[in-house]
Amino acid sequence: MTIVASADGSALGNPGPAGWAWYVDDACWAAGGWPHGTNNQGELQAVIDLLEQTAAAGLAGEPLKVLCDSQYVINTVTKWMPGWKRKGWRKADGSPVLNLEFVQRLDELVTGRQVAFEWVKGHAGNRMNEAADARARAVATAFQQKRAVPAGPGWTRGGAVADAVGRLDPATSAGASSNAPATPLTAVAPAAAAPAAATGPATRDLVGQAAMPSLFDDLETPIESDEDAVVRLEKSLLTVEVRRDASRLAELLHPDFEEIGASGRLWDRETTIQALASEPESGAEVVGAPAASRVASDALLVVFETTGPRGAARRSSLWVRTGSGWRLRFHQGTPLD
Repeated sequence: MTIVASADGSALGNPGPAGWAWYVDDACWAAGGWPHGTNNQGELQAVIDLLEQTAAAGLAGEPLKVLCDSQYVINTVTKWMPGWKRKGWRKADGSPVLNLEFVQRLDELVTGRQVAFEWVKGHAGNRMNEAADARARAVATAFQQKRAVPAGPGWTRGGAVADAVGRLDPATSAGASSNAPATPLTAVAPAAAAPAAATGPATRDLVGQAAMPSLFDDLETPIESDEDAVVRLEKSLLTVEVRRDASRLAELLHPDFEEIGASGRLWDRETTIQALASEPESGAEVVGAPAASRVASDALLVVFETTGPRGAARRSSLWVRTGSGWRLRFHQGTPLD
């Protein structure tokens, strides 16, 4: 049989109280998290735990399809990891791979297994994705409010689940969860079907080859200047693919992000992500070449003009370098008409 599960992560503040979850159905799911972590760490750990629990149940030989709204996770497994390994776990620009312990553990677990990833749009009504997201968010909220973590029953679809399954802690990179999975059911039921996504599955076979192009192929590129990098990221924020991907927006927008809109309204990070997800079509196009200038060692100012259905505008963005890369700290758009 093909095991079908959805995996998701959540971080309040990103970084902040964080949770992860995978979901097959209401009787077969697991969740966990940490007092402090990132959304990407949660996304990675959800897949790690799913692979660990299915392997412990003796199901490593069964095909596994993971529904995932994180292009970061999909690209990590299907596209970037082979190159990172060849470079000694460094990226194309020579910088170290982020979340390395998670990535290396994931590499160990997918090797030799038939695993396919299917991208689904987050927060768009996909039943399994919504279920995983709700459980991951519930864990993050539990850590925030210092309540008991809703860990779930674990793998209950047959096989002999191991007594303990290792779960990485972002603070130690080697933590173990005390949330032991429940005793499995004796009957083996088929995995729940999921609605088809707009894009086909991305598969990693036994030798780790990518089987589909990514929406974010350009994010793992040859060495580029800081100025070119922030201009590229700035332009990506005008694309539908990025604007409708809440997890990608969370990676790009600084936790303290603010924007002053054309009306003078002040937007914060959460309201911006929600607004873009509900109306991802911007219709705006960059006019000419954006100018990026360094205002501090780890801060760049990007000034550019756009044109679109709402008219022309002059825009300015302040990007700052953080431990997880360049993130947009402030943006302002001023109408030219």
